[in-house]
Formats: sequence, C-alpha cells, structure tokens
Amino acid sequence: MAVITITIGDIDVDVQFKPIKNLHLSVHPPLGNVTVSSPDFYELEKVKIYLATKLGWIKREQKKFLNQAREGEKLYITKESHSFFGKRYFLKVIEANQPKIICKGNVIELYAKKEATIEQKRNTLYNWYRKQLHLKITALLEKHAQRMQLEVPEYKIYKMKTKWGSCSTDSKRLLFNIELVKKPNDCIEYIVIHELVHLIERRHNKNFIILMDKYLPNWKVQKKLLNELPL
Repeated sequence: MAVITITIGDIDVDVQFKPIKNLHLSVHPPLGNVTVSSPDFYELEKVKIYLATKLGWIKREQKKFLNQAREGEKLYITKESHSFFGKRYFLKVIEANQPKIICKGNVIELYAKKEATIEQKRNTLYNWYRKQLHLKITALLEKHAQRMQLEVPEYKIYKMKTKWGSCSTDSKRLLFNIELVKKPNDCIEYIVIHELVHLIERRHNKNFIILMDKYLPNWKVQKKLLNELPL
C-alpha cells in the first residue's frame, strides 16, 4: 500500500489507503509529522476535504510538539545528565580497555577507551539501555498478555522517529522505541498495554478505548505525561 504525500494549506500529509472502515488522522512526535489512514474506497478528494476541516486541530497538535522541551545534544562526558526509567543520572566517564556500563546510585559509569569517539560512547550506553529495556518490556508483556489471555508476542526494540511503539496484527509482532528507556515505568507500561490491546482490536475505536480502560484505567494520564516529557 503506497503512501501519497499531499499538501493541505502549508502542511504535508502522508496518506495511505487501507482496507479499513474509517479515516484515522495522527500527528506524530517529535516533529509533528501528519499521517492519515483512509478506507481504500474513498476518493483522494474526500480525504483532502476531511483534512481541510482538521487543519486547526493539526496545527494545535504540531504546536504542542514544537513547544515541548527537548533534550540537548549529548557529548557523553563526565557530569552530563542522562535519563534512565524516568530518573536523571550523572554520567561518569572512566578510561578502560573494554567498554561497559555500571549504574550506581544516581551515577551511570561509562567505561571507554581514552580515544573513544562520541559515537562509540553513545553506542556503549545505548547497548546497555537496550538490554535494560528488554528486561522491562519482557516482564510487562508476560504480565499483561496473561491478563488478556494472549500468547506473549515477539517484539523488537528499534530507534523510531515518530512512534513509541507499533503492532503488526498480521504477524502478531510488536516494535518498541529505544527512547522509552528514558521514560517513567508507568509510561512504558502504558505503551506495552496499548500495543497488546492492538492484538485484540486493530483500530483506535470505541472498543479499543473500552479495552484500555479495562486493562489500564489511568492510561490517559500516562499518555498525557509521556507526550509532555522532554523529547
């Protein structure tokens, strides 16, 4: 299913036609990219008219992302602040022959060679991040899949630009954004449950909301918090 990019006003929108019943409009963090999934029996002109009626809402959502606090570019040096499961830690870079990470109290010790580049030190930290997030997500999936009477699905962790997670209902496989490792545990749990619910209900419809209310009554609070935290 090809993606068509159209311009409504001064906003570019990626449109994809799918075998679905209703239009689904989304504005994605961190840059406010706009996508719309449309029933495959709709004409493109009908989608354009719909988007024109939503321009005000789209711009308000984009403004939220543009005004949202963002983490500065990291240099991976001693005393630099880094996030881990919703808490702030200070980085301590220690010269060593083999790269590794040790977390003590409010300090993340990053062991690296003297000549290590920023990219190499970043990779060392993110390899550790990935392992910690795997442990967290695996435990949450096992817990909540059982509650939903689902088999524990396969999943992968990737660097994702516009989503915290995604679900392939055909393959029953989930994807999670590596940047979740910086967010509070409750926000990670919200994303895990969100994607699991998609294995039951593919669309963001009334049934989806009922299921979210059932399995995580305060999910709207966690969603708001996640969207307001620094990007």
